[in-house]
Amino acid sequence: MIREILMILFVTCSTLGSQLLVKRAVTLIAQRDPVPQGIQWLLAACFSPEVIAAVAIQGVGFIVWVVVVSRIKLGLAFAVSGSFFYILIALSSWLLYDERLGPLQWLGLLLVSSGVLLMSLSGKPA
Repeated sequence: MIREILMILFVTCSTLGSQLLVKRAVTLIAQRDPVPQGIQWLLAACFSPEVIAAVAIQGVGFIVWVVVVSRIKLGLAFAVSGSFFYILIALSSWLLYDERLGPLQWLGLLLVSSGVLLMSLSGKPA
């Protein structure tokens, strides 16, 4: 099960990295053209090196995800991945973009993570 958890963490980090690259891409596009619209914005986003890298990273993560869901229950895999993702994206957004969460939002993250831990520890359903 440790191997599967590490693979889930890898998938989560690849998703996290790709989301951070997309955020960087749209931030750079907005700096070049403060009001991009329509097809101009779509083309700028699609041909952005950051978006292309994000898609490639996400593709590798998807391949690993296929292996994960072939080995463990989808609901459990998704819950663990989601829990990791929510905490890591909140921390990364705070460190990289100075985005802050309020106390109730952090409490929500802790509750979700606790629920995932309980799901993981409970074993097979009766």
